Amino acid sequence: MASPSKAGAALAALREDLVGDVFAPGDVGYDESRAVFNALIDRRPAVIAQCVDEADVVRAVRFARELDLKIAVRGGGHSVAGMAVNDGGLVVDLRHMRAVTVDPAAEAVRIAGGATMSDLDRATEPYGLATTGGRASTTGVGGFVLGGGTGWLDRWCGLAVDNLLGVELVTADGERVHANADENPELFWGLHGGGGNFGVVTALTLKLHELPLFSVAFVMYLPVFGREVVRTYREIITAAPVEASGMAVYVTGPPAEFVPPQLVGRLMCAALLTYAGGEDDLRKLAEPLLALPHEAEVVGAMPYAEVQCLLDDPPGLRNYWSAEYLTGLPDDLVEVYCARGEKIPVPTGVQYVLLPQGGAIADGPHEYPVPYRDAPWAVHPFGIWQDPADDERCLRWVRDVRADVRPWSTGAVYLNFIGDEGPERVIAGLGAENTRRLGELKRRYDPDNVFRFNHNITPT
Repeated sequence: MASPSKAGAALAALREDLVGDVFAPGDVGYDESRAVFNALIDRRPAVIAQCVDEADVVRAVRFARELDLKIAVRGGGHSVAGMAVNDGGLVVDLRHMRAVTVDPAAEAVRIAGGATMSDLDRATEPYGLATTGGRASTTGVGGFVLGGGTGWLDRWCGLAVDNLLGVELVTADGERVHANADENPELFWGLHGGGGNFGVVTALTLKLHELPLFSVAFVMYLPVFGREVVRTYREIITAAPVEASGMAVYVTGPPAEFVPPQLVGRLMCAALLTYAGGEDDLRKLAEPLLALPHEAEVVGAMPYAEVQCLLDDPPGLRNYWSAEYLTGLPDDLVEVYCARGEKIPVPTGVQYVLLPQGGAIADGPHEYPVPYRDAPWAVHPFGIWQDPADDERCLRWVRDVRADVRPWSTGAVYLNFIGDEGPERVIAGLGAENTRRLGELKRRYDPDNVFRFNHNITPT
């Protein structure tokens, strides 16, 4: 721990040298700067460095090492575990580094470390190009990709890491490093699922795919039809081309234009069918869902960037999520899933999501530390609520979901979907042998575990 005089002098120098803003406790703007998406997280870092370029990141990291401060990295600030902020350390805040540069000829895009999914999608859309992105426009691209990356396009063009072409990062020593298939290939491997354990990612390059058309069918039902809805959706996806994806979900009726007023705030079952193609083909796929008795529907072509906003929730709500990856979706599991769906605590924003995998996910490269890719289905209890009085029942409900479906669990998990559930779950999200290999990589790039505010890999 540095002396107060040394710390004060170093902070003054950082304020002078950093092009971006620096916040410390007591500064105007400090509380706004430390707030993250999940209102359950309330942490007070010693310093927040809002970097505007890679040189600022280098300055901030070297400042932290000089004062022996642990470092958290904020991209979108969307981590449910609050990994974008710490107590008493430095936050390298990338929110002003949001440039997105599209190379349509190469079908590639370079994204700065603080860009959100909306920044990426809006930049690529004019070219009729897209890549696998998260299911919310406010998600940070950096953390999403480094954790593996699953979204509406993954059955068609693979997980986000399957489309990763290169990474630029600043290491724990304040050095700039590039990683791709030819340059630092072992580090490049580790960045395919290993998260922010190896440095501050200031930019990444992703492969793009032609996506001139995108279509959706979103259909809402009364919960009494839930079992039939889930089985119908299962049969559609099982036979559908890889361009089709989406989810079955239990949800509280949102105050949206297409939801009848009497259903807002009520428990509903819904199916979302997404399709990387035109409306006519989508409607053929969706016919069995539309044939079931339903309360509301939206069917048609929609820009992919707009679809990415459908599940957006405002920041400042209380969040607790988890996930289990499943060996299949037999009828007895459908019964268990739907029975728990009928017990969602309402009125809250809880979403109880059943996601299909397969396609390009399962066919993708198996050498990366993303062991969940072979599971055909995933269940994702997604608790969102506002009133602290609901904390206990919402947290308990999410944990009950995991307990319900554990007999069908593969044991693997996508770490971006969960909070801090302990070191065993980190191993489950990476694979035991991958964890050992990642630990050796961590020892090389961050032997002091400076970057520990993540799903942490300890140096071996």
